[in-house]
Order: sequence, then C-alpha cells, then structure tokens
Amino acid sequence: MSDAKIPASAIWALGTTQIIGYGTLYYSYSILAPAVAAELAWSQQWVFAVLSVSLLASAILAPFAGSLADRVGAGRLMVPGSLAAAGALLLCALAPGRAGFAIGVLAMELASCFVLYSTAFVAIVQLGGARRGITHLTLIAGFASTLFWPLTTLLHHHLGWREVLALFAALNAFVCLPIHWWLARLSSHTVRARERIVPVTAGLSGHVPGGRWSLLFVLVLAGFAIEGFMLSAVLVQMVPLLTLVGLGGASVLVASLFGPSQVASRLVNMLFGRGLTQTSLALGATAALAGGLAVLLLVAPSVPGAMLFAVLFGFGSGLMSIVGGTLPLELFGQERYGSYVGWITAARQFSSAFAPFGLTLMISGLGVFPALWLNVVVGLFGIAAFAAVALISRQSRRGEESGTAAVAPNAAG
Repeated sequence: MSDAKIPASAIWALGTTQIIGYGTLYYSYSILAPAVAAELAWSQQWVFAVLSVSLLASAILAPFAGSLADRVGAGRLMVPGSLAAAGALLLCALAPGRAGFAIGVLAMELASCFVLYSTAFVAIVQLGGARRGITHLTLIAGFASTLFWPLTTLLHHHLGWREVLALFAALNAFVCLPIHWWLARLSSHTVRARERIVPVTAGLSGHVPGGRWSLLFVLVLAGFAIEGFMLSAVLVQMVPLLTLVGLGGASVLVASLFGPSQVASRLVNMLFGRGLTQTSLALGATAALAGGLAVLLLVAPSVPGAMLFAVLFGFGSGLMSIVGGTLPLELFGQERYGSYVGWITAARQFSSAFAPFGLTLMISGLGVFPALWLNVVVGLFGIAAFAAVALISRQSRRGEESGTAAVAPNAAG
C-alpha cells in the first residue's frame, strides 16, 4: 500500500505521542531514580530492579496487545492506553511507599504496550501506510531522549520527582489522549473506505510458504532477542563502560554521539534506503552493533575510535527501530501484523530486561574486555539469524517468481 494515503498530520501527531510516551514512561526514569531511591530509603539497584521486572511483565503482555490491535484497531486501543499511562504515572507520583511505587511502575510498563512503537506501527499500517510511514515515525520519535533527558533534568531542578511525574501524567492525559482519539476516528474512516473498494484481507499475506513459516518466525524472534540483549547491555551503562575501557573524562562526550547517530540513521534510510530489502537492513543494523563494539575493544582507549563506535552503535540502534516494524510487514504481510510486531517486541524486551544484569555479572567474573568480547560473539549469532532470514526470504521470493513465470505461458495457451 502507498504511504501517500496517510495525511502528514497523522504521522506528526503520532510522532508527538511517541516522543511524550517514550520520554515520560521510559527515558525520565533514570533521571528521577536517585531522588526516588533517596526518599523511599531504597537502593538505586532496587529501583532499577523494579523497572526490569516491569519490562519483563510488559514483554509477556506485548503479543496480546498486538493481537488486540489487529482485532479492535490500534487507534482505538491507544485511547485507553493513554488513560492507563496517565493513571500509572499519577499512581507513582502519589505512592506512599515502595510497594505503591513498584505497582505504579508495573502499570506504566504494561500501559506502554498499548501506546508505544508496537501499537503505533500497527496504527500506521491500518491507516494505509507501510515502510515510509514507519520510517518517518521513528525519525520523529527519535528525539524523545534528546528532549526528555534535559527536560526532566530541568524540571527536577525546580520540582520534586512526584510533581514531575504528575506533570508527565497530565501530558499523557491532555496531549496524547486527544491525539489518539482523533487517530482512532481517522483510522475507522480509512478502514470503512478501504472495505468499500476491496475486502480488507485481500492481498495482505506475505510471500513465505507455510512449510518454512515456523522456521523463519523463530529466526526473526531470535535475531531481535539477540539484538535487544546486545543493545540493552551496553546502552544502559554506556558511560561507566566507556570509563572502564580507559576513556576517562571523554566518556560522556563519546556517549553523547549515540543519540544523534540514531536519528541520523533513520534520516539516511529515509533518503537513500528505498532500494534495500528490510532483511538486508536488519542484517546491516546488527552488523553495525557488533562491529561498533568490536571497534571500541580493538582501539580503546583511543577517543576517535570510541567515537566511531558510538556512531556505528547509534546507526545500528536507529535502523533496528525501523525494521522492528517493517521486517514483519515484508515477510508476513499485513494480515495479523499487530500480532507479529507484538511477539517481536516481547522477544526484544525479554532479553533486554536481563541484559544489563547479565553483563554486570560477566564483567565481575571475567573483566570488562572479555565480557564485552562475549557480547560481540552474541552479536555474531544475531547476524547469522538475520542472514538465514534473508536467505529463506530470497529463496521464497524466487520460488514465487518462478511459479508466476510458469503459469503465464499456460494462461496464454
């Protein structure tokens, strides 16, 4: 389907809700965690452990959320999702103690299943868009950390953490909710118009034959799980890791290149990536993650080499955000698309929740360089998984083309 059918206003509106969603439900957490720990007489490790457990819970919920988006419409699902996100943030803000705060964080991450990328991608597809719409959305939403890390810090200079979370709850209720309500109505009109022209399920299946579907799906989940582990293990503690490999005071400068590189990768893909298949893009993104980390380990403590690592790692991360939405569309089509994206989200979040703790254990037992080299090896398995996906997809496409060519002479005769 053509992305031209999606109004630009819908992409910008949905991008705004993604910036607010990721900024309030995810990126603000690390900024406010020290103050939360101090007031609740809790160690910061436990504050982050609550987040990890909550991410695991959201990973379990993600496939159901994706399936629900298929059935009721992603736009309609994001409306109660916004209310749930606002309520969860308010619950955290009003929490009298540790248990109440933990319940609020759990509610935040469960609500995120209904308002962040996995559901937003489905909304774009249901509005009639595909690859370019998803790329545009990730480009806009890529500014979430750039905006909300300094914004949260600035607000926290003048307000307590509870007041900041209450303000973020208001953003979800009074900005995101009306936008999602409008998108739900727009999506309903689009689906009705499409059904008047052609049945909504017509021509929506991917090109993968049933006999190889299970293998391909497992490989896709494995590739995204490995990518999620490798990215989360490094990203959550990037500055301390750069310090450990010998960069010292330059660690913050090097780490600051990650965000702009992530956004730049989406812009480059939007401008020059039209001819690439999404399997190739996934393969290249995983190679950038593993290759960037290898560069760091080979050249540390060289600052220019470390900057190259940050750029490559940012490019890989930015591209993986795109293929998380476009690869299942290319492989499996639009039918049950929300369910596929939900399972991919679950695989990534499940491994991401364990990754920082796992890397910390490896560093304490083996040392920082051996532990990070093991992470590079993990990345090689991800490259192998996506290479197998690309091979199976190419073979399936060739088989489909051969079948079409064989049918054409018979039809003419």
